[in-house]
Amino acid sequence: MTIKEITDLLKAPVSAEVLAELKADDRKGVQKLLAAYEKRMVQLAEKKAGFEKRMQLERKYWAEGKVVAGIDEVGRGPLAGPLVVCAAILKHDFNLLDVNDSKQVSRSKRELLYDQILEQVVDYKIIVKSSQDVDKYNPLEADRMAMKEAAETLSVRPDILLVDAVKVNTDIPQVDMNKGDSISNSIAAASILAKVYRDNLMKEYAKQYPEYGFEKNAGYGTADHLAALKKYGPTPIHRLSYDPVKKSLKN
Repeated sequence: MTIKEITDLLKAPVSAEVLAELKADDRKGVQKLLAAYEKRMVQLAEKKAGFEKRMQLERKYWAEGKVVAGIDEVGRGPLAGPLVVCAAILKHDFNLLDVNDSKQVSRSKRELLYDQILEQVVDYKIIVKSSQDVDKYNPLEADRMAMKEAAETLSVRPDILLVDAVKVNTDIPQVDMNKGDSISNSIAAASILAKVYRDNLMKEYAKQYPEYGFEKNAGYGTADHLAALKKYGPTPIHRLSYDPVKKSLKN
């Protein structure tokens, strides 16, 4: 086979017999392709193992005939912009290996996964709490309120909620865990949906308030954001109860 033919062949998994034949090929180009292929296969195996680990809770409850919803929030910490919560119920044949804790997935990958996740959920619900809600109720309480609303307004009522480190005030049984988006694919999928949704909102706010760089910092307190806050003061989407924003008001 030519190098191009081998390149095309190794784009997908190949049999042990084909691998043995390629290993016997002494062309440097072939051996380089083979080394890259074997590295990809190791990475794929690790990704599959991680995916299967993150499906254990879901499969446990599915085997009991229960509907499982993962729920997560994005935006409790920023100085500006809304808090966004998503609840998601995965289809039983959910197979997106790249779904993981949204903080472990690049922005470009999250944006690709967003539409793919929507094709592989039974239902999902996104709830937005404004900066004024966060100021009024405090970040944790606004988070709990949004999670309750998201869980209870899904079109399919869950039997179990998988929640990332928050106790939700609902009569739906729940399992709350630390770093849940790295333990459960339902939580991870919800975290990606919430993150992309919020990032897109902040891109729109950036058009209204271009001085603050919201399209880059998503409202978090970066050096550029703090400098703009000091120079221009807060916008209507800033959280007035947060210390750096309070300080800008005094200045």
